[in-house]
Amino acid sequence: MKVFVGMSGGVDSSVSAALLKEQGYEVVGVYMKNWSRDLPGMKCPWAEDLADAKRVAVKLNIDFRIFDFEKDYKQKVVDYMLAEFKKGRTPNPDVMCNQEIKFKLFYNIAREQGADMIATGHYARTNGKQLLQAIDQNKDQTYFLYRISEDAIAHTLFPIGDMKKPDVKKLAQKLGLDNAYKKESMGVCFVGEVGMKDFLKEYLDPSEIQPGEIRDVDTDAVLGFHDGAIFYTIGQRHGLDLGGGLPYYVVKKDMTRNIVYVSKNLNDKNLWIKEIQLKDVIIRRKPTENLQVRLRHRAPLIPATFDNDVLHFAKEVKRPAAGQSIVFYDGEVCIGGGIIV
Repeated sequence: MKVFVGMSGGVDSSVSAALLKEQGYEVVGVYMKNWSRDLPGMKCPWAEDLADAKRVAVKLNIDFRIFDFEKDYKQKVVDYMLAEFKKGRTPNPDVMCNQEIKFKLFYNIAREQGADMIATGHYARTNGKQLLQAIDQNKDQTYFLYRISEDAIAHTLFPIGDMKKPDVKKLAQKLGLDNAYKKESMGVCFVGEVGMKDFLKEYLDPSEIQPGEIRDVDTDAVLGFHDGAIFYTIGQRHGLDLGGGLPYYVVKKDMTRNIVYVSKNLNDKNLWIKEIQLKDVIIRRKPTENLQVRLRHRAPLIPATFDNDVLHFAKEVKRPAAGQSIVFYDGEVCIGGGIIV
């Protein structure tokens, strides 16, 4: 059976390829070139990642290919992200990358080129057309995978989904993989360590990033100034530069007037909700047990009910940002989710 493995140059995808080779699959390593542009203060590490992936492929003696998805990635992930920020929302580009690139474009081309299955280094598991949480709950990535199709799930292998992260690293060392000690990439895949704010400044028109007022939500008093409402997320308390004392939290944004509203009251009604509306909802099946949802990656699962695109909670929860995802679970099975309106 032929498996195309998405190899990023990191330890997780490298160990995934090694495990599949060991299990007798005909393995083809594929590096997806999604982003190669440098940003001010940060050189894009794509060439280094590609070299790392190639070295592992040589070590494992497997075929290796490069799929250039840069144009598609810009259109379907980056442009989507920029459009959402312009609306005052906080998108999750990693969710869109999995939906549009890794488990649609890569999947389709791999199948066209003779792959029976694809594989990635994500921490997740499958059971037929079902997407299951990984054994390592601290690393589980089903939150980012909830939008992929049942067809893709049925033809995807997650070789490290049954492993804990420390064991993956130990196996990489045992196999003598050069990237066994490689630092794990954090944050948004194409933004890297430069920070989202600097990325947005580089790719948005200056007219879309204007200084404005920071006001107290209760008194409407002007407390300070921001360098663009687009940069702020509901619930944020860092980067406001409003002096000492109790911290202020962003509780509301008026994108039309370019005003950021804040409060020192952590119990402000704008920060807490008992129900929330979703859009672009995907539900692969009805839960057999009580529905549980995850409001953020690594957030604890909490019970909820769902009706007509609205999630209802038994007690108030801290409001997640519009544009982010809420993901649905039935026990260990990820059954879908939606995007916060």
